[in-house]
Amino acid sequence: MFGMRPLLGRGTLSFVASAAIVALAIHTSFTRPWLGLLMLTPLAVLAALRLRARRRVRRMVQSGQVEQLVGAWEEAVSDLPHADTMLPLIQATALAASGMTDRARAALERASRGSAWEAALEHRLIVETMLHTFEGDAADAMEKSARLAALPLPDVGPSVRARVEQARHAMAALARAFAHDAHERDAELLTSAARENPLLHWPLRYAAAVVEIDAGRPAKARKLIDSAPEWPEESVFRAYQAELAAHAATPSA
Repeated sequence: MFGMRPLLGRGTLSFVASAAIVALAIHTSFTRPWLGLLMLTPLAVLAALRLRARRRVRRMVQSGQVEQLVGAWEEAVSDLPHADTMLPLIQATALAASGMTDRARAALERASRGSAWEAALEHRLIVETMLHTFEGDAADAMEKSARLAALPLPDVGPSVRARVEQARHAMAALARAFAHDAHERDAELLTSAARENPLLHWPLRYAAAVVEIDAGRPAKARKLIDSAPEWPEESVFRAYQAELAAHAATPSA
């Protein structure tokens, strides 16, 4: 990983308010207002449930409950417009954010191509950045994150706009971290973004841990990964956890 530099160098409709669908709806509302309105209507109705939904998503993600998370979203969005596109995209996001790259790729292949697919470019670039990163394709990951950063910002309120910008910056920092080409403040950026984006919690924390180890700060890396769940064999995070823990246990990484 470091020496060889392969990879690292629902219950109710409240889940519609989670990070993945918000990201999809934001960009859709920018490119196709009528479609974005359809997708955002449930968010307006369930605005009071957003905090609870985020907490539930965070608990599932932090504890590695991928199947429960995917199952909850399946029920939440199955009756919404363009579910044949949205559902596979959401599945791919949850799987990629848990290190299950093969299943995430398969989910993307199942997504219907059409207006919703084209409108979800920002969402797809986030997923693709993660997948290329975790598959060890540093150049492709950097290219996808650069395309993401170059997209026009959606015409939304300042708080949502700031979150979109933060997610874009975090994806670029994720790609740089695993390419061992981090910028000075990337560890801080990744750690902050991990707190604000529940679904991206572990990808961003692992990236921050890589940055801290590369910078010779193993204690900070340990703090980032100590609470990680026991990942299944199919998740690349299982290997990441073992290797990062080994490096973080040394006085100087």
